[in-house]
Amino acid sequence: MESESTVNRESTVSAIAELPTIDLVGIRIHALTEAESISHILDELRAGRGGWVATPNLDHLRRLWRDDSFRELCAHANLLVPDGMPLLWASRLQRTPLPGRVAGSDLISSLSSAAGKSGHTVFLLGGDPGTAEDAAQTLQQKTPELQVAGASCPPIGFEKDEAAMQRLAAELRAAKPDIVFVALGSPKQERLMEALRGELPGAWWLGVGISFSFLSGAVKRAPIWMQRAGLEWLHRLVQEPRRMAARYLAYGLPFALILFANAAWRGATRSGRES
Repeated sequence: MESESTVNRESTVSAIAELPTIDLVGIRIHALTEAESISHILDELRAGRGGWVATPNLDHLRRLWRDDSFRELCAHANLLVPDGMPLLWASRLQRTPLPGRVAGSDLISSLSSAAGKSGHTVFLLGGDPGTAEDAAQTLQQKTPELQVAGASCPPIGFEKDEAAMQRLAAELRAAKPDIVFVALGSPKQERLMEALRGELPGAWWLGVGISFSFLSGAVKRAPIWMQRAGLEWLHRLVQEPRRMAARYLAYGLPFALILFANAAWRGATRSGRES
């Protein structure tokens, strides 16, 4: 049986009424494909409306489930689309299947391609030194018509420096991008987007984690077969065992059990009602 705290979470993450959503452990997730997500963002840009996208994987969902402050922060997101395969598996288990994975590391390329073809500009913010510029070059090689309004990698701790934040805000205002990709890791990137969105209210902001390093080649992404099999986490763990062990093993696996148990219970309940 679901606890009162879980039930109360069901209304904390906002959703756009016109877009389909499902619920995973009390968190609303938009049930959109990658193409549908891109179409929605471009439609909103054409209408002069900005917004921001969160792409929760298992770790992000765990934080949304148990961290009130992070959940309240992400309640301001206009789109929450599933990055991790475990979210898709759980949705199927509870008989409310999501249509597909919408990974931030894929979306940065596909959305940039669509933006270039539709005349919208992008800005790359964050990442390790040099990766934003390298990623921008890679994106322009794929889509020559893409206009990159800027690329910036502020120094470590910039978000705690008022003068550095003011300089970054001024840089963004001058660049006037339509789309801002923020690669700082979660929850840092979500907090920064919330702090800066007011500088460009008509732009769309997306947190894309390690994506600049993937695009630049600084970090090798898992092969397609591992991504489709839900083993991308294992590839990251092998690459960075000290950094990723706690996230994937100490926190991720126990939460995965909670997620799947909750999904199985919901699926059984739904099946009973339908029979």
